[in-house]
Amino acid sequence: MDHNIWTLIVGLSGAFGLGMCFAMLGSIAVKMMPRMDIDQAKFGTMISAFMFACLVASLAVGVLQDRLGFQTVAIVGFVAAAVAVFLLANARTAEAGMAACILLGIGAMACNTTGNVLGTRVVGEVLMNNPAAANNLVNVCFGLGLFLTPFIVSFLFQKLTYEKAVSILGVILLVPVLFTLPAKYPAAPEGFTLGQAFGLLREPLTIVAALVLFCYIALESSFTNWLAPFGKEVIKNDRPDLPVEQVDASAARMLSAFAVAMMIGRLITGLTTITNAGGWLIAGSGIVAAIVILAMTGVKGSGAAFTLAAVSGLVFAPAFPTTVGVTFDKAGGGSGSLFGIIFAVGLLGAVIVPKAIGNMAKGASVQKALKLLLPICIILAILAAVLQKLPAKKAAAAETAAPQATAPAAQSTEAPAAPAQQP
Repeated sequence: MDHNIWTLIVGLSGAFGLGMCFAMLGSIAVKMMPRMDIDQAKFGTMISAFMFACLVASLAVGVLQDRLGFQTVAIVGFVAAAVAVFLLANARTAEAGMAACILLGIGAMACNTTGNVLGTRVVGEVLMNNPAAANNLVNVCFGLGLFLTPFIVSFLFQKLTYEKAVSILGVILLVPVLFTLPAKYPAAPEGFTLGQAFGLLREPLTIVAALVLFCYIALESSFTNWLAPFGKEVIKNDRPDLPVEQVDASAARMLSAFAVAMMIGRLITGLTTITNAGGWLIAGSGIVAAIVILAMTGVKGSGAAFTLAAVSGLVFAPAFPTTVGVTFDKAGGGSGSLFGIIFAVGLLGAVIVPKAIGNMAKGASVQKALKLLLPICIILAILAAVLQKLPAKKAAAAETAAPQATAPAAQSTEAPAAPAQQP
């Protein structure tokens, strides 16, 4: 046993911190934009900066982990994320906010490794070396972070100033540093390398899976960052008599409804055995997501908007873990290299699409700009069907899989058999 209870807490805290990082900008957007005097287009640029920082950092953190170990990466993640939130709490210009977003991306990816590599490994040992069950439990902590961030903000914004409310979130992110000190850490597994990635880029399975995640992460990041501004527009039109503080708080809670529904959906999916139809499940989710988004572009009532936000969380829930699971299954086992390349390509969707929504919303509204997501849903459904039909590439996977990450195909249909980040 190369860990203790503190190691488990550090791992789960990493997943929780990752959820907080991904919910941060969307949670504070309704207060942050007028404070910095920025419009939707500039806010979209900040989202892109955050996601691009995540993309670059996701490739670098694995090397840092191999050289310096889990403890250093965990401390870097919690401290960088906390400092970034403190900067957001005090920033009054777009330039200061941009710098904070870049640092937030670095912290998020260090938390990602802490949660989904260290956390899944430790929890897997507790659950009799069942990586699928362990990954689902870690994902619950990610969902808690995604849910609690806008929930806490919606409460604090009614009681405290913007600076104090956002700073409290920074303090929450900083607390797990205390747990990193008494924790015992296992030897770090081999991380993502560019040499392995170049070989995987020739595989149709890698290309299709990466494009599926490009579409999915574009959709999820658009919702986590624009759902609160969307809610504010709908609530203001539906209830013009409400004080602005209540409108902002209600808009933030809409993101919490989305996060809770996603957490529940992933737990349900994790309890369901899908052996041969994962791609069809993703394709169906894409089609239903298009219907939900179409309804959101025309919704008038705030109650209906809340319902649609929750439904979208349920619809989006299985897409990421099922995509990674199907990919690993067809590859004959998971590898850090395979996950690293498809996740990096997936993050490009988060760099491009939320920014495009912000550009369109500048001249219209966030509600109308959501229609940009409709073709992405359809493309996602088509690509997922192609992924389902691709033959297994077990021999190729055996040549490229990282030794520490390989897992039996039977474990990798819903949640990834290797540790995976949940955006």
